[in-house]
Amino acid sequence: MTHRPLVSVIVPAKDQAPYISDALASLALQFDDPAALEVLVVDDGSTDGTGELAASFAARLPGLRVLRNESPQGVADARNAGLRAATGELVAFLDPDDWLAPGHLPALAAALHSLDVDFVRCDHVQVTEGNRTLHRAPQARRAVPLDPRADILPVEAASMVDYCFVWAGLFRKSALEETGAHFPAGVHTAEDRPWIWNLHLNAASYAVVNAPGVFYRRGVTTSLTQVYDERQLDFGACYLDIFGQVTASTEPALYWPKAARQYLAVACHHLGRKENWPPHLHGRLHAVITEGLAAIPAQVLAGALDDLDVERRTALLPLLPLLPGGPGRFAGSASAVSGAPVGVSA
Repeated sequence: MTHRPLVSVIVPAKDQAPYISDALASLALQFDDPAALEVLVVDDGSTDGTGELAASFAARLPGLRVLRNESPQGVADARNAGLRAATGELVAFLDPDDWLAPGHLPALAAALHSLDVDFVRCDHVQVTEGNRTLHRAPQARRAVPLDPRADILPVEAASMVDYCFVWAGLFRKSALEETGAHFPAGVHTAEDRPWIWNLHLNAASYAVVNAPGVFYRRGVTTSLTQVYDERQLDFGACYLDIFGQVTASTEPALYWPKAARQYLAVACHHLGRKENWPPHLHGRLHAVITEGLAAIPAQVLAGALDDLDVERRTALLPLLPLLPGGPGRFAGSASAVSGAPVGVSA
């Protein structure tokens, strides 16, 4: 009988030779029984020997498999490839420039089983130039089963769908199959956001638990958060995916305000960094944002605009005339057109 591993860890990696050894070394310190762990490194067209470095860990990680894309497909497709190949009962993700504290995965697996939930989430430690800062998941109730749908809200404050780090948790493979969990094909950024929304809309239960630690390395120059090119525009496709999920949900009116508020925050973030983008992409950025704004129901969008501070609302104002119906679409929301807060004269 073939032994099924307890946990499959998916590691998408493109040109990560400086860091991949740290990530894999941390995986070798997870389980006393090596057969409990399957490691799937998806070498996404690397040209710096990342795949060969990963393969050198075969003796320390008997469950290691290196899957190779001859040309880069992007992180979403790489993770999807890992999901298709995973044979473990549980699934985890690890980015190749991050690492886990010893015993992190066993602690998550024990919590998931004892609580009998579909997935668990955990805090993480952000590491910036050697400085470590604990970032807590925005749910204070720990080690108790929770309703994933309830934790989409509140609208006006951080919730678990805002904590979209897929590597900060552990997921039951059967639940992923039942919910159809996958990453939007062909995207390079923001792919974790529709993944998390899908689980919160469709999974039966989850929990937030304390665990030894996942360490998230910030400031890596090859990270897409540090790059300004057309790949950053993929947030638009990811939010259209989320909007489709919300529309198809059992209570779209309940979840639309949260999705809209989140989208406006992301759109304003990119507009605020526009000076770093190549000028030829400015028009495309505006077009992507406008497409997302047009997909939000008018009354929901008007309310979300009213809730923005003046600076962010002003940044979006030039795009409103481009929407179907133009500013007249927001006739019931003077602030959405004027830029003034509710109750303040423009």
